Amino acid sequence: MNDSKKFDFVVYGASGFTGKLVVEYVVSRYGDDKNISWAIAGRNIEKLQSVKDAKGVAEDVPIIKVDSDDVESVNAMVAQTKCVLTTTGPYQLYGNNIVAACAELGTDYVDLCGEPGWMHEKINQHAAQAKESGARIVFSCGFDSIPFDLGVLFVQNKAIETHGKPASNVRGRVRGMNGEFSGGTAASFGATMASLRTKPELFEILANPFSLSNGHVGPEQAQDSKPVYDDKLETWVAPFFMAPINTKNVHRSNALMSHVYGEDFCYNEMWVTGPGDEGKAIADAIVSSNPLGGDDAPKPGEGPSRESRENGNYDVLFCADCDNATIHASVKGDMDPGYGSTSKMITESAICLVKECNDLEGGIYTPASSMGEKLIDRLQNNAGLTFTIES
Repeated sequence: MNDSKKFDFVVYGASGFTGKLVVEYVVSRYGDDKNISWAIAGRNIEKLQSVKDAKGVAEDVPIIKVDSDDVESVNAMVAQTKCVLTTTGPYQLYGNNIVAACAELGTDYVDLCGEPGWMHEKINQHAAQAKESGARIVFSCGFDSIPFDLGVLFVQNKAIETHGKPASNVRGRVRGMNGEFSGGTAASFGATMASLRTKPELFEILANPFSLSNGHVGPEQAQDSKPVYDDKLETWVAPFFMAPINTKNVHRSNALMSHVYGEDFCYNEMWVTGPGDEGKAIADAIVSSNPLGGDDAPKPGEGPSRESRENGNYDVLFCADCDNATIHASVKGDMDPGYGSTSKMITESAICLVKECNDLEGGIYTPASSMGEKLIDRLQNNAGLTFTIES
C-alpha cells in the first residue's frame, strides 16, 4: 500500500443514484473524521458539484473528472487514491479500465458487481498482476453478496467453535426482503444476457456454482431452480434471483480461504414462502416471474424515495447442518437492500480495506476472504446490520 497517495478512497459515479447515497452516508458518518480523506469522481463536473452542494460535502473534498472510457483520466484517478469505490455498472461496460489500472498501480478496489461472467474474466486477466502490485480487488460489496458471503462465514465460525469442524452444508433462507432491487442490477442482468450472444462460453460460467473457485470443483449442489419443501424448516422455498451470484461468491470465499468450510461444502440459497398450499402457490408464482426483466424493471439512475429506503429491511437465515444439530444464524439489515443498505456496505468495505487490512496481500477477493470478521464488526457498529446466532 502506498501511503503517499492523496486519498483513502475516491467515489467513482458519485452523481448516480447509488453514488449519491454513498456520498450522503460518508458525510453523515465520517464527515467530521479527520483521519479519512476522500474525493468524488465522474464524467460531469457540474453534476458532481451539485451533488456536493446538495449533500453538504466539505469544501476541501475534491472533484475529479474521470471517464471510464478514457484510460488517461482513469489512471490519473487511480494513481491518487488508496482505493477506488465504484458504483457505476454494468461493470462489464464501465469497469474494465478501472480494474486494469488498479491492478497495475497497486490500488485497492471495491464495487457492487453481480456479473459472474465479467468477474471470471477479470480474475483470469488481473489476479496475478494484483498480487504482484499489492492491489486488493474486492467484487460484490453490496447486497450481492455481503450479507450472504459474511452470513456463511459467521455461521461456519460458530459451527467450528461449537463442533470443532465446519458444517458440510449451509442453507441460506431469505425470510424477508422489503425494498426494491436496483436499476443497476437490472442493467447488469441485461448486459449479461446480451453478452451471451457473442460469448456462448458464458453459459457454462453462469451455470456452474464453482466457476469463480479457481478451478476447484466440489460436489453436486442441491436443486435451487424450482420450488421445494424444506423439511427441516417446514416451509416451502422458492428460487432466489440473486442466488446465482451469491453462491459463486460463497464458494470462491471457501476456495480462497483454503477450503475452511471443507472441500465437499454445499451451499443452497432460497426464498422462504411459507407452509402449506399457500406457501407452495407463492413459490410457484415466484418461479413464473422475472423481477429483472420486462418494461417495469427499474432503469439505472432510478431508485426509491427516501421513505421507501428507510422503511425497507431484510432478514436472511443461515442453517448450518452439523452432524447431529443445526445452527441457525441470521443477518438483518435496517434499510432497503438494493440502495440504502448497499450504499452503507460498500462504503464500510472501502474503509475497512484501507484502514484495517494492512496485512492482506494483493489479489482478487470476496468480502469474506479479504475482510471477514473485521467487516462484520464495522457493519454492525456503523451500517445497521446485525449478525445473530439464533439457536
